[in-house]
Amino acid sequence: MARPEKIRLGDMLVQQNLVTGEQLKLALDEQKRSGRKLGRVLVESGYVTEEGISMGLARQLGADFIDLKTFKPQPELIKLLPEAQARRQRALVLSERAGMLLVGMADPTDLTAFDEVARVLKREIDLAVVTESQLLSAIDRVYSRAAEISGLAKELTADMGDISTEFGNILGLTAGAEDAPVVKLLNTVFEEALKMRASDIHIEPQEKSLVIRFRIDGVLHVQTEADSKISTALVLRLKLMSGLDISEKRLPQDGRFAIKLRSTSIDIRISSMPTQHGESVVMRLLAQNTGLLQLDKLQMPPRTTGSGKTTTLYAALNELNTPEKKIITVEDPVEYRLPGLNQVQVHEKIDLSFSRVLRTALRQDPDIILLGEMRDQETAEIGMRAAMTGHLVLSTLHTNDALSTPIRLLDMGVPRYMVALSIQMVLAQRLVRVICENCSAPHTPAPHEHLWLKVELGDQVDSIQYKSGQGCSHCANTGYQGRQAVYEILDMNNALVEAVNRGDPNEFMQIGREQMAGNTLRRDAVRLVISGRTTIDEAMRISTQLDD
Repeated sequence: MARPEKIRLGDMLVQQNLVTGEQLKLALDEQKRSGRKLGRVLVESGYVTEEGISMGLARQLGADFIDLKTFKPQPELIKLLPEAQARRQRALVLSERAGMLLVGMADPTDLTAFDEVARVLKREIDLAVVTESQLLSAIDRVYSRAAEISGLAKELTADMGDISTEFGNILGLTAGAEDAPVVKLLNTVFEEALKMRASDIHIEPQEKSLVIRFRIDGVLHVQTEADSKISTALVLRLKLMSGLDISEKRLPQDGRFAIKLRSTSIDIRISSMPTQHGESVVMRLLAQNTGLLQLDKLQMPPRTTGSGKTTTLYAALNELNTPEKKIITVEDPVEYRLPGLNQVQVHEKIDLSFSRVLRTALRQDPDIILLGEMRDQETAEIGMRAAMTGHLVLSTLHTNDALSTPIRLLDMGVPRYMVALSIQMVLAQRLVRVICENCSAPHTPAPHEHLWLKVELGDQVDSIQYKSGQGCSHCANTGYQGRQAVYEILDMNNALVEAVNRGDPNEFMQIGREQMAGNTLRRDAVRLVISGRTTIDEAMRISTQLDD
């Protein structure tokens, strides 16, 4: 394809009746005032969609418009254009056809960018038009930084083996810290984790290597393996960042620190633990500017509220948080900061325990108390007493399902009358992976899947169109992207209260099963299978966990 002609975007959009002359005039005035690109002003003003502009440009140039949500680029061709150039010129090599490279550009009217891409590729270019948002998202997906991470790890290994290099320089304790190998390595790891939507980073020393893994949608993926020599430098740097004791290597430690990546503020919780081959570190990534979910936005059945455990509690608090209510939280750690709440961080080392903070909180005249977790009998009893005296108490407990929760409290030693009178509702939840929308396809159940579904659905089993993800660049070829919770709810009615008071677990479980028939975690997982949101395999996995 020849070098594209210069196009006046505004005139083209008016000619194609995508915007009116008046809308263009208003947008041009705003462009002069703000300095933003005309296309961005038009989209943000609601005059035209981003796709509309790209399709209009494609028609004007006689080029293809490509939807990168469904298009699968060829990895070996993508690398012909370095990531820095791809981002700067807003271009991506998509495929090869008729001896030419098909290059998608967000702004084909930028002739300087076109010339630079042609210079780098040294090939004849066939131009396609893509939207900028899809292009940037695709660049984030397809340019994996695994090789860069491995390279930085090798650089750090070499520095640690060089006796002339001071350890303070390696750790970034001197001037020019941002250029220290350990700093560059960690920054790259954090950026890649954010790009891949990782919830946790695991740094694990083995006998002959150091393994870095990311947890994505609940599943761990190996990101890189490096020389075990760099383990000490990484752990020390992370301890310094989180204010932990760098001299203590024999005992576990917990801390936190904050970083900013691509204008996103990230709180990072860190846990170190001594193992046979060194200190293992796990970091939980908490993005602070993603906003709290609202209870009515969590896509749950009518009888349930919530999502993942922390999300559920904070979504509930966000709903309850009004100037008329005094809310105190007792947490370990404080994961999200919510204005208007009085949040207290438990600190066991100075005897600031759950029970001690909770006793003090009750003297602070609260209306609502969030107790992060009922970990022992003393804490559970204080929480139960608070509920019996008119406070709304929200808390968590690790059990297999909703019915197991009152029984677990009794096993902890909480008196029967407290359990019976205090508990109003129990919500149980688990997370299932959601099928990637970009590679979702019809799925024929395997014999064992069909048999399992037959038990759940009966004769309805053969009338449903099941789905699964085929794997694509959007989901790192896993077939899944994101997670959604499944739920069940137990209302403590009179029959259940009386069963608890009589101290008969079998009677309690029988009454509870009858009450919850058709509204269990297993049934909710099947509901997501029927709607095409998750796979049969994921629903079976949840059921296996419940049966364990």
